[in-house]
Amino acid sequence: MLEKVLVAGGGVLGSQIALQNAVHSKTVTIYDISAEALAGAKKHIAAFKEQLIKDTGKDANEVQQQVDAIKYEVDLAAAVKGVDLVIEAVPESFEIKKDIWTKLSDAADAQTIFVTNTSTMLPSKIAAVVDRPAKFIAMHFANLVWAHNTAEIMAHAGTDPELPAQIHDFAKSIGLVPIMIKKEHASYLLNNMFNPFLTDGLSLWYNGIADYQTIDKVWMIDLESQAGPFGLIDIVGLRTMINVLKATGDRKSVV
Repeated sequence: MLEKVLVAGGGVLGSQIALQNAVHSKTVTIYDISAEALAGAKKHIAAFKEQLIKDTGKDANEVQQQVDAIKYEVDLAAAVKGVDLVIEAVPESFEIKKDIWTKLSDAADAQTIFVTNTSTMLPSKIAAVVDRPAKFIAMHFANLVWAHNTAEIMAHAGTDPELPAQIHDFAKSIGLVPIMIKKEHASYLLNNMFNPFLTDGLSLWYNGIADYQTIDKVWMIDLESQAGPFGLIDIVGLRTMINVLKATGDRKSVV
């Protein structure tokens, strides 16, 4: 079983991934590049903890104990020592991902499995820069992991044939619904459907068709959704949205 987990990147989604692992009794470490970044991760964890308790009804004291057990580390070599699984959740930039995976390849134990949470890149592109492509696979999480609990699992041609099943079982062990993608496809399933919704909303606002409140209102009323495109951008963050647009080339007239 994969019990010791390192989450590389403590941003909005990385902190949620760490929290989801922690409340399912995994031993969790968050790595980030500075004390300031880790302080931000702790703030994210504190806020998402309250949302998770509200949404799931989990015991607040038990969740607090699990959160308190999360470790935080700025030394990557120390962070990755002895872990079973690395889940990378750094910004959606190939250069940033290449940098951290090169360093992780040098520092990680030989048996450690590598997982990327990339939302747009093919796993084969990143696997080309790691030292263990057979032990490399993508698993994409959705925002509000405990509620939107799919895990899109995508192998590449060089992935060990047994690894997808192992990651499938790991995803189930942390309360996720494994979604097995048959072949590599950029932006996976969710984001292929989700990104046009966001970019079309941005385009309507940018071109002066309606203000952002009205765009969100129409979507929320007519599709009975709790949030419209701009509300969702608030959740994922503008920086993430910009990185996704750059990575996919889906700019239309909005940037």
